[in-house]
Amino acid sequence: MPRESGKALLFDIDGTLADTDALHLEAFNHVFGPRGHVFDRARGAKELMGFSTASIGERFLPDEPPLRRAAIMAEKETVFRKLVAGNIKPVPGLLALLERADRAGIPTVAVTNAPRLNAEMLLTGLGIGQRFKAVMIGDELAHGKPHPMPYLEGLRAANATSASSLAFEDSRSGIASACAAGIVTVGIRTSLSHADLIEAGARTTAATFEDPALIELIAATMNW
Repeated sequence: MPRESGKALLFDIDGTLADTDALHLEAFNHVFGPRGHVFDRARGAKELMGFSTASIGERFLPDEPPLRRAAIMAEKETVFRKLVAGNIKPVPGLLALLERADRAGIPTVAVTNAPRLNAEMLLTGLGIGQRFKAVMIGDELAHGKPHPMPYLEGLRAANATSASSLAFEDSRSGIASACAAGIVTVGIRTSLSHADLIEAGARTTAATFEDPALIELIAATMNW
């Protein structure tokens, strides 16, 4: 079916397509704990989730030379991939939503600050690696989230406009990025509360993609 011009659905990956935040937190504590940084869920949601690998390294490993800092961050991602292997499950309602977008000819784009290896592993593990028009990686761009560039590039890849699209995010930095790109953003409540997500700029929130009000909003925006 020909798609309706200008429309797209743009998704963060971690915490939005799959609830992986607890495993990320475990990996961060494994690597950063011995270096004096221990994160509970609240601190992790505020200071880690949604931020690029490079920016996290700069903040918490400021005294390490660049190559050593990169190696430590790579170790964290290796630990995460070991933890998540075989434990990847979609947020309820995701697969039905992606199938509906396919039938309507609406392009979908993944927009993440995760390294490409992580992003591809998660998308493949969810069985949706071929569904996305593009996968935008923050660290591969001049600016990652919370800068709007990842979402602006996602819109460009989908030939979509911000006014006709929707974004789905679970972190403050991700919501800031999508909103700065002018996209109405839905907060997914895997790690933050409704109030926190709204304060960050989300138009509304949902626990899963099965939320009736969310389904109604998507249908109205996508005109299906």
